[in-house]
Amino acid sequence: MAAPSSMTAKTANVMLTIPEKKTVSLDLYRPLRNYIVYNYSEREAQNLEDDLQTLKQFRSDIERGPNESSLPARRDLLQNYYKALCAVESRFPISPDQDHINSVTFTWYDAFKNKLKAAQQNIYLEKAAVLFNLGAVHSQMGLGFDRSSVEGRRQGSHSFIAAAGAFAFLRDNVAMKASMGSSNTVDVSVECAGMLERLMLAQAQECVFENSIAKGNTPGVCAKISRQVGLFYEEALAALNVAPLNQHFDKAWLAHVQLKASLFYAEACYRYSLELHDKEEIAEEIARLKSGVNALSEARKTSPRGAPQQLLDAITKLEASSNLNLEKAIKENDRVYLMRVPPASSLSPLAAFSLVKPMQMNDILDASKEKMFSSLVPDNSAKALSRYTEMVDDVIRTQAEKLQQGSELARVRLREMDLPDSILALEGNLSLPVALKEDVEAVQICGGPAGLDAEMQQLRDLKRVNQELLVQTEELLQKEATEDTQFRTQFGTRWARPQSSTLTKNLQDRLNRFAANLKQAAESDVRIERSVRDHAALMSILDCRPIESALPTLARPILSLDATEDAIVGALKQSLRQLETLGAQRAGLEDMLKDMKRKDDILPKLMAFTGSQEDLFRKEIAKYDHLCEEISQNLEAQEQLLLQIQAQNDEFASIFNLEDYKASRERIYKQIEVAIMKYQEIKENINEGLKFYVTLQEAITNVKQQCSDFVMTRNMQCREMMEEVQRQISGLSFQDNKSSSGYTYPSVGHAHQPPRSNPQMSTETGHIPNPSRPHQAPTYQPPPQQPTMSGYSQTSPPYSSPQPPAPPPQQPTMSGYSQTSPPYSSPQPPAPPPQQPTMSGYSQTSPPYSSPQPPYHFPGQGQGQGQGQGQPYSHPQPYPQHQQQPPPSHEYGQPAYPGWRGPYYNAPPQQPGAMPQPPYTAPSPYPHPPPHQSGYYRQ
Repeated sequence: MAAPSSMTAKTANVMLTIPEKKTVSLDLYRPLRNYIVYNYSEREAQNLEDDLQTLKQFRSDIERGPNESSLPARRDLLQNYYKALCAVESRFPISPDQDHINSVTFTWYDAFKNKLKAAQQNIYLEKAAVLFNLGAVHSQMGLGFDRSSVEGRRQGSHSFIAAAGAFAFLRDNVAMKASMGSSNTVDVSVECAGMLERLMLAQAQECVFENSIAKGNTPGVCAKISRQVGLFYEEALAALNVAPLNQHFDKAWLAHVQLKASLFYAEACYRYSLELHDKEEIAEEIARLKSGVNALSEARKTSPRGAPQQLLDAITKLEASSNLNLEKAIKENDRVYLMRVPPASSLSPLAAFSLVKPMQMNDILDASKEKMFSSLVPDNSAKALSRYTEMVDDVIRTQAEKLQQGSELARVRLREMDLPDSILALEGNLSLPVALKEDVEAVQICGGPAGLDAEMQQLRDLKRVNQELLVQTEELLQKEATEDTQFRTQFGTRWARPQSSTLTKNLQDRLNRFAANLKQAAESDVRIERSVRDHAALMSILDCRPIESALPTLARPILSLDATEDAIVGALKQSLRQLETLGAQRAGLEDMLKDMKRKDDILPKLMAFTGSQEDLFRKEIAKYDHLCEEISQNLEAQEQLLLQIQAQNDEFASIFNLEDYKASRERIYKQIEVAIMKYQEIKENINEGLKFYVTLQEAITNVKQQCSDFVMTRNMQCREMMEEVQRQISGLSFQDNKSSSGYTYPSVGHAHQPPRSNPQMSTETGHIPNPSRPHQAPTYQPPPQQPTMSGYSQTSPPYSSPQPPAPPPQQPTMSGYSQTSPPYSSPQPPAPPPQQPTMSGYSQTSPPYSSPQPPYHFPGQGQGQGQGQGQPYSHPQPYPQHQQQPPPSHEYGQPAYPGWRGPYYNAPPQQPGAMPQPPYTAPSPYPHPPPHQSGYYRQ
């Protein structure tokens, strides 16, 4: 059966448009500015001058009406003005209250009855009127498109959808508040806004229906679309027939909506009957056609007058087409099908298919991004924002704690199962605990146990150097004493100067104490060497590079019954990878939470929101719900996975005998720890020994310098006395107020200024031995690449002229040295030294270099003084200093040990004429001895 067109192009233009509301002039600028000045400041008002002027211009453009501009520009103006009103609403209280802005009254006329108007001192009427006009402009734009083309109908449908969205937004957000004022109009009521929404949707769906006909869609699809058009019109008609709208609109409006509802119901019956005819369902086809024709006839009879002629013509044409098809169907049924025609009441409702819905205006009218008056934040908004921030912080804190607890739980459970270390051990990827590995690396950097031999050799070399220096110093004094004895024997009573043994008693005592110290230190060195030998096997593990090579390996079972080892290991690895993935997901979820919180600024929304703040908070806090749900799912999945890993690890441990491997590994760990402790103990003892020998060498060098100065002075005295004795023998008497009996011989430690006489000797004295000269320091060639030690300060100045040395300045005592009298002092007993402090770095237990008596003991010193301190390497007392020391003597300036690479062994080469440096001239490592001194080797 043919499907003739039921509507002509002329009927397509029969639609309704909504007129705009009218208003009166109103000044918003002055009242709002005065409020800013009064409640904020004049400066703030000046800063907001542009916003005030913009608002004033918006209102002025609204007042001029739609004829002054195009419809799209009018639409944009209404949208911008509405967002500006939202900004005003949250910052400027407009009401009759005395403390509010009470000089502003908004007045608007009814759009359908121009004589009615509403005037209110609140912003809700202004917002409702703006939304109403926005919907009206969209309806006018929809009607203005050329709907004879497919594109025009599509654009028209879009505009009607936008109009429906504006009226729906008015109904849901503002209409109720506007109706609560003392004066209002019906056009902005909830009922009217709902009716206009349905009407705009009906016209939008009608455009879609026209396009579906033009595209040649099947009769069944067209029937469903048409039926939805009729339903929209029926809903609008139902609202127009009840209060308060039944007495408010013209009868032409009522007639139009009623006829449209019947027209599209009949159109749906007509289109559906075509589909039924193709299916040869003649009986229902006849019933549907009769129902449509009856609806058209009833609408023509009952609808009010005033309907447009085009609409009546469309009804007439559709009625004729329906009657034609009805006659044909009845004939076919009577002749061929002979089916019983069901009554109309037994027919099921026609199916409907809606292709339109109101446009969501929340984003279009969202004022949260509006910058107008953004610097004004009322106290109540600030407090509300603080409350919301606390809610968000609570959510973030709770979820972060869950994530942290989940990660910690996974770490603890894996540690209990010794994973993934056991898997890595099976693959050969062995590892030490971090702290233990750092200790091993520190030992290996220092040379490890293999480097202890070189350091022990250094100890031996330093001991030898000290012994040689001590022997040389003793030889100096012995040689001088021998010469003095020879002259005393030769000249008898004429040789009237004091004996050398009387003057050098203090020096001899100090040398004896140094010798005792060296003996005690040698015993300690022996114990260190023995300790190195005894623990060499234990410490040899520290020389393994890498240290992980010393660890045991986890081996596969030798015999396997079912050969499932690889499958078990693979499943366990897969589970561990899944657990790692869950951990990475938790880290990402936590970052997403923090990022969402950082971007979550609801102040603009809060300032623009006009509803309940709690509703806004619930809506905004719901943004975090999906992340919270993902966190919960992640933790649940991890718990299940950990249970699975536990079962897999139990099977793994059983097959690979994991307990024996753990025990073996722990034994190696313990061995490494003990080896490190023993190495550190020996290393510390060796270092203390090196410090002792270096300090002792400095002290012996100082005493040797004193002895050299003493010998030089005695030789000068010897020459002068020889001249005097020769004069006495020759019978010559010189009257120069000097005689041998009046000559004073200085003791060690007292300055003496001899006469500057010609040092040349007469021919008669040729048998006198030459004065002793100091010996050069012994040479010492140490092993290469030895660690450097701290040097020593320059002490005991030599004398460039044959004058005896001036009294040196007093120098504080060092541990291991007793305070002694100056080398050139009378035999009076020296003052007892202060109590000797202990040196840091020495072990307090069983000092290896201890003796029943202290190595340096003064004559006349108390028995309790300096005893029982346990000082194996007692550092000798350097030369006391009372004044600036002159440069050292040239006899001891050569490098002590040629070839030695330490900075304090290899002195720089001396230039001709320069004062040479004594051996070990760097500062002493203990210029101020620590308060506690003990043996450097721990027993």
